Amino acid sequence: MAETPTPTTREARPKGGRDKRERRDGDFQKEKSPYTERVVFINRVAKVVKGGRRFSFTALIVVGDGKGMVGVGYGKAKEVPQAIAKAVEDGKKNFFKVPILNGTIPHPVQGEKAAGVILLRPASPGTGVIAGGPVRAVLECAGITDVLTKSLGSGNPINMVHATAAALRMLENPTAIAARRGRPLEDVAPAAITRLIAAQVTVGA
Repeated sequence: MAETPTPTTREARPKGGRDKRERRDGDFQKEKSPYTERVVFINRVAKVVKGGRRFSFTALIVVGDGKGMVGVGYGKAKEVPQAIAKAVEDGKKNFFKVPILNGTIPHPVQGEKAAGVILLRPASPGTGVIAGGPVRAVLECAGITDVLTKSLGSGNPINMVHATAAALRMLENPTAIAARRGRPLEDVAPAAITRLIAAQVTVGA
């Protein structure tokens, strides 16, 4: 009886790694994160040991949903992708809510962290985010579209990001302030802010 020849052509070979990669890519697209992730700063650090230097990487990441939730994360690992992944998870653990009125902040605020000092001011619609790289990353991930900023301290990206986050944590909704003081909204907020609140209520209705 004649033996069945062993397939040797490319067409006759069983399907291999390409299909597996395509399936993995498809699963990755299905599991795409709903959050915006911005890499602010990556640094290589070295630890001196008996056998020489041991290198690792640190990553500073800002994570947000673009709807008022934002967090800052810091990660360290032997490889850059692992450091970024750790920073993203750390950022999700540090989420906090930012009050936003028609794309801007409700009142001026100044945040400080170490030598970093960041001043934030409300802006009219259409102004855009007037900020540098580290500060812009935090504001855009939070969903703020119109704001004026100024750095009054250190230019270190880590200090600037944490100072911006500190400023955003200090923001309060004027409606909550008026309710706490037992006074009308017009007495605790400028006319421009009261108009923004009225416009936001109208849109929500």
